[in-house]
Amino acid sequence: MAPRLQLEKAAWRWVETVKPEEIRQEHIELAYRVNLAACKRGTCRRNCKGNPNCLVGIGEQAWLGDIDENAFHNIDDPNSERRDKNTFVGLTNLGATCYVNTFLQVWFHNLELRRSLYQCHNSRAEEHNAESEYEPQFICEHLQYLFALLQNSNRKYIDPTALVKALGLDTGQQQDAQEFSKLFLSLLEDTLSKQKNPHLQNVIQRQFCGQFSYVTVCNECGRSSALPSRFYELELNIQGNKNLTECVTEFLKEEKLDGENRYFCESCQTKQCATRRIRLHSIPPTLNLQLMRFVFDRQTGHKKKLNTFISFPEQLDMGPFLEGKPDHKCVYELSAVLIHRGISAYSGHYIAHVKDARTGDWYKFNDEEIEKMEGKKLQLGTEEDIAETVKSQTRKPKCSKGYHCSRNAYMLVYKVQEEEDTDHSWTNVEVPAFLQRLVDQDNHKFEDWCNEMADMRKQSVDKGKAKHEEVKELYELLPAKDGEPYEFIPLEWLKKWLEDSTATKEIDNSLFLCCHGKLHPDKVADSKRVSLQAAHLIYERYGGGPRMDGSSLCRECVGQRCRVLRLKNQLNEDYKEVTNLVKRTLSREGYWVGKTSLRSWRQLALEQLEEDEHETKHSNGQTNGQVPQKEFGSELSEGNGDEMKTFNEDIVCCHGALSILETERKLVSSEVWTKLREYFPKAPEFTQIQESCDQCLTLEQEEKDNEAVSKMMALDQKNQLLNLFNEKNRPTLNKWPEDTDVLYIVPLFFVDEWRKFIRRPTKSSPVSNVGNTLLLCPHGGFMFTYDSLINGDGQHVAVLWPSEWEVISRLFIVDQPISIHCFRETSLRDATTQYTTQPDICWECRESFLFQQQRDLREYTQATIYIRKVIEDQRMTKEALELNASSSETEEDKEEVPKVDGETELDFSQSQDGAKRLKLSDDSTAASVPGTNITKLGGIRRSTRHRKLRGEKALIVSANQTLKELKIQIMHAFSVAPFDQNLSIDGKSLTDDSATLGSLGVIPESIICLKADEPIADYAAMDDVYQVRMPEEGFKGTGLLGH
Repeated sequence: MAPRLQLEKAAWRWVETVKPEEIRQEHIELAYRVNLAACKRGTCRRNCKGNPNCLVGIGEQAWLGDIDENAFHNIDDPNSERRDKNTFVGLTNLGATCYVNTFLQVWFHNLELRRSLYQCHNSRAEEHNAESEYEPQFICEHLQYLFALLQNSNRKYIDPTALVKALGLDTGQQQDAQEFSKLFLSLLEDTLSKQKNPHLQNVIQRQFCGQFSYVTVCNECGRSSALPSRFYELELNIQGNKNLTECVTEFLKEEKLDGENRYFCESCQTKQCATRRIRLHSIPPTLNLQLMRFVFDRQTGHKKKLNTFISFPEQLDMGPFLEGKPDHKCVYELSAVLIHRGISAYSGHYIAHVKDARTGDWYKFNDEEIEKMEGKKLQLGTEEDIAETVKSQTRKPKCSKGYHCSRNAYMLVYKVQEEEDTDHSWTNVEVPAFLQRLVDQDNHKFEDWCNEMADMRKQSVDKGKAKHEEVKELYELLPAKDGEPYEFIPLEWLKKWLEDSTATKEIDNSLFLCCHGKLHPDKVADSKRVSLQAAHLIYERYGGGPRMDGSSLCRECVGQRCRVLRLKNQLNEDYKEVTNLVKRTLSREGYWVGKTSLRSWRQLALEQLEEDEHETKHSNGQTNGQVPQKEFGSELSEGNGDEMKTFNEDIVCCHGALSILETERKLVSSEVWTKLREYFPKAPEFTQIQESCDQCLTLEQEEKDNEAVSKMMALDQKNQLLNLFNEKNRPTLNKWPEDTDVLYIVPLFFVDEWRKFIRRPTKSSPVSNVGNTLLLCPHGGFMFTYDSLINGDGQHVAVLWPSEWEVISRLFIVDQPISIHCFRETSLRDATTQYTTQPDICWECRESFLFQQQRDLREYTQATIYIRKVIEDQRMTKEALELNASSSETEEDKEEVPKVDGETELDFSQSQDGAKRLKLSDDSTAASVPGTNITKLGGIRRSTRHRKLRGEKALIVSANQTLKELKIQIMHAFSVAPFDQNLSIDGKSLTDDSATLGSLGVIPESIICLKADEPIADYAAMDDVYQVRMPEEGFKGTGLLGH
């Protein structure tokens, strides 16, 4: 089928030979494309929108033929959430709580701990009403309920939100897993110690607690002292070790105490060299071995992960490590391996491999997913297949039989080996009846949910099958046969009906109607012509309207479109004719036409025709010959600045009469005007004898009179204040004139505005008010001292002679005179000069202003500082010190300070009395009082010309940025690692990485010296090692610390 534009052109090709009054029914049917041939299935890759008879590719493909019933719903099988037979229950990861889930699974598989928790008294659970939701409060209650669900729940995984919330953990932040283990067992131990049952009070100690002592022996006298201690886990260093035996041996090895680390011997009563070692006395049934993979890096100030391979046995004999019990057998079996997947200490994922104490099978616990290992063997597998850094490209060593090797294991759990004749009934841990009731209640909810989901699936399938039958029935009836009654249905509705992703709404044809209440010709492309029988069935089932049948073809719209298209075709000929007629000499009375309208009348006519064509405002009604719409009034007359919307509007004044600007209009003949009126029937009409607007003439005369008055006023003021206007013979504050004791001050803003008026009196408004309140505080006091005015604040004011002030007092409204008085006192010894202001200075506001200045220096954003790299051990040059310390400069270097980007002009805010008041800002640039040297407020003069030295780079920083973040910027600029950077400013070292630049005294334009240590060889891993992170708070504020 032809493209849509070709179909549209063909639908209106007849207008070239048919006038609007000659339109017949056949032309109307051509415009609505009623008789276009219908497309057949397989001939169209997508639906032909320009053909109302094309019913292919509207979504019917999915319904014609056999359909799998699973296509009728998007509901997962609820049985996929059901626990598999002979397997364990997983735990939902709430965001970053995988480290919690791994330990919960390990502790759940500690049968003695689980059995003891079940025995804890819980009156809340025992008295719980099955009709309400059970909400445990204490840690033992949470663990009881959680372990009971892990044991007997029908769910594939359960949600530990209640426990995590009770502990106050942040679910979005991954914490230190080893620290969590310690704190949680400590909290559990404290909670169980309050149980009334003595057997439960020390269950944590019985299961996890062992004893060792720190033994110190004096080398001088041989005295031995022992400090006993308990442990719940052994923290083993893995750096430099290859296997678990080496780690334990290093943990117990002898340490020499000498030098400054000597030991104070009680016998010798003095510090002596000594040796210290750890002596193991007893080992608990459950032995937790923490492999110290996450260590603190002193160079970077952050934790890092050691990806060192460590081999460990399935059976561990701890007998050789026990003191005083050489024949005592302490054989342990591996029961759990906790894994951290990832190369960074601050990210990654935690999983656990746990051995089932009842069957001896190994399982991998990965949050919700539980995987059983084959052959009752531990298989670490893909846990070791992670992306390696450049520094850790090591090959996995071979492991002997009965050993495993891992670079991601961070905790090993061993359990004491049971004797072969031991009664294995201890492995059966029964859930108490009061907890089983809660589990049954949760299982009942789960079964109800499964049934509900199954019902929803069935309803969706039944609904889909019914829709399938409906579509097959109706789609066969949709095509309208030639000569039979038909109706139009919106294409979008048909698509949604066949898509069925949402409930099918009733048909809304209101947007398809023209202003005559019939089908708009432009909407044919978005409609489909269907048989009357199919339309009856659709409206009967879904409702809607108004219905559009064969009588809804609009003759008026077709006639209007015909007129517009014919005028468009005629427009070029008429344009040439009008152009020639306008050039002829006018022989009789004519009409006024705006020159702008006359220049652009063809474009305006085209836009007017398009507006007529779109009178019903349908957005997709573009037809043959249409061009993109442009805004009216692209050319404006000087007399009317508003956008020109209609022809001849450019010579209409604001009062609706003929404009007084005769240069903007032209007389044309009545023949030209008649031709133009065909295209612009509503255009304003002005004959040659039409008078210009009387109101505009009056206003023009008044404006001329006002301009004359302004010129006279400006000339008079200029003559009286000639020196002020020309900036000649100006008084200066730093060199007080000899012939006067008083000078007057006005805002520089007032003088600037007055000069603008004098220069262009007809274009600028006259100045009436001096506005001295701009220089006063809210209490009416003056804001500047004499010293501050000659040291930078003079930029805000202009200084006047008394004679000039007398003139200004006559010519302008003075709200408050401001003057500076000079008192000279001469004695025999010396002469002194004092300066006072009237009104007096408000010291309270003055101090607040200075305080605000200093504070703003600490609150900058997007400021420039300079990093200067110092080679070897050289000190800063004298030039650098002068630049940074703002010491004196030579006379040749002194210059005025221009306004730079980022600095602001004077800011004005409303005072309480409604007048504008000057808002003093410290970052306003110092300007000179004539004849003075430029200095910043406070007496420190800086050159704005920064002399950039070799090895120096500019950085953009903010005051609230930390020194650590600055070091990252320096690293990228100089390729110097943060831990190799030694920074200083004004000789003061910058060492606190967490401090902000503002608090360290770094202000805009500061120069920071960088001295680099010997660089590290591997810069590739620099970004990974040194990350900009928030300060670690660990478990501060959580329930693990008693909060």
